[in-house]
Amino acid sequence: GSLFQAVMNPNERRSLGAHYTSENNILKLLQPLFLHQLKTEWQSSKGDHKKLLRFRQKINQLRFLDPACGCGNFLVVTYRELRLLDMQVIAQLQGNQQVLNTAYLSNIPLHHFYGYELDPTSARIATIAMWLTEHQLNTKFLDMFGTATPSIPLDDAANIHCTNALQTNWAKNIDYIIGNPPFVGKHLQNAEQKNDMERICVDINAAGVLDYVTCWYLKAAQYLQTSPATRVAFVSTNSIAQGEQTGVLWGELFNKYGIKIQFAHQTFKWSNEAKGIAAVHCVIVGFGKDNPSEKYLYEYPDISGQAQEKLVKNISPYLIEGGNTIIRSRLQPICDVQKMVFGSKPVDNGQFLFTTEEKQQFLAIEPRAAKWFKQIMGSEEFINGKTRWCLWLENIEPKELRDLPEVYKRVDNVRKFRLASKKAATVKGAAIPHMFDEPRHIEANSLIIPSVSSEKRHYIPFGYLNKDVVVSNAALFVPNATLYLFGMLTSKMHMAWVKYICGRLKSDYRYSNTIVYNNYPFPKEVQEKKRLAVATAAQSVLDIRAAE
Repeated sequence: GSLFQAVMNPNERRSLGAHYTSENNILKLLQPLFLHQLKTEWQSSKGDHKKLLRFRQKINQLRFLDPACGCGNFLVVTYRELRLLDMQVIAQLQGNQQVLNTAYLSNIPLHHFYGYELDPTSARIATIAMWLTEHQLNTKFLDMFGTATPSIPLDDAANIHCTNALQTNWAKNIDYIIGNPPFVGKHLQNAEQKNDMERICVDINAAGVLDYVTCWYLKAAQYLQTSPATRVAFVSTNSIAQGEQTGVLWGELFNKYGIKIQFAHQTFKWSNEAKGIAAVHCVIVGFGKDNPSEKYLYEYPDISGQAQEKLVKNISPYLIEGGNTIIRSRLQPICDVQKMVFGSKPVDNGQFLFTTEEKQQFLAIEPRAAKWFKQIMGSEEFINGKTRWCLWLENIEPKELRDLPEVYKRVDNVRKFRLASKKAATVKGAAIPHMFDEPRHIEANSLIIPSVSSEKRHYIPFGYLNKDVVVSNAALFVPNATLYLFGMLTSKMHMAWVKYICGRLKSDYRYSNTIVYNNYPFPKEVQEKKRLAVATAAQSVLDIRAAE
């Protein structure tokens, strides 16, 4: 399996959402799901022959399903851990003497392991991997106890099926559903994946924002309605526990299916057995119908480091200790504050945008166009101090435009570019090609909010811009924002809200007006004296920046 995934075509791996799981990450899921409990039960059975036999019978009956099994890593590690545990029980029952009782030879049947996999090569490798693992454990058993079940003939086998798990009825009487279903964002899904989303997410409001992996959560939740004792745990992209997806997915899981989060790993950085994998930030969520009074939350002060285990009463859908409140997207703020919107979107194929050098070269040819240039600023320009310019032709007269041949040429290029679009709204914009496709600039000072910024910062670097700077659609802005608003957003309280509610790009903050700003509970009825204190402190921040 490791060899196969190492040579797998990167584009194929991306289209399949195939992010292969290391043994370390598999154990992060298996330990709290069932291994901790089994090992505790085994420890309490030591010295009691009847209890040990009952324990062996229990693990003999367990059934496991990985509905996106790939090369079988989860099933292989699960089988191995159960066989090793069973050997410890046998050693307790009779010591390290040669096993003569044939009942001790084979206690963890391969046919109790089920897997579904879309790729036929991976499915076949998973079947072979289970046989190889059985052989390895039989060899170990032989070394420990002097005899073992022969690996040949291959009478028993794992139930690995090459099929689309989202279009398959999952096997019945499964105790644990485990795995690492594919992560594929809404913009990267192929036609078949989009069809799967439509079938599984039918009647779910705003389902279009969901990642492909959520289909496995929803299908598992449906399975639990007729098998409430089954427990589930998946490795997933961390986007299911932050930003707009959280309210959509967990609102459905909580309200329609009665799902409870039983343990969770907060965001951690991916590690796996394949080379050349892009950085992936993941979570692990264990869930079911039962609501244990104590739940385990694994926190990561360093996303590349070790988890800190914490015992909590409840785990929220944002994977923190707390209630099950979810935040849904809102078009308007819940408080009496100014509206935050995205900046202006050109849709111009680069015709209106210039670096400083490009602007100078253009004005050398068309000097009368100087008055139509404005500075334009998005997240990258604001955070990194870059300067870019745009042609802002909102109030230009037709005659004046015709008198500027180089400008007119660019406007005509924009017209042709928009007419060639497959989007009706873009084609409509070809009727006014001198304008940005979505012009939102207002001749007023504004507060700029970078759409994406580093999680390493204690504060997102909001800032003030003068009325002549156009904010691009790569950032958000609030026209006519007050110093008080700037101060409230540049505060520890607001950053605490951002940390848990904001969507992420890997682990960087992806600020949202509809999720973060519009839902933020600004203080009500603030005394003027306190407003002035906040505004004064905000002005001090701006003064210090200006002095640097």
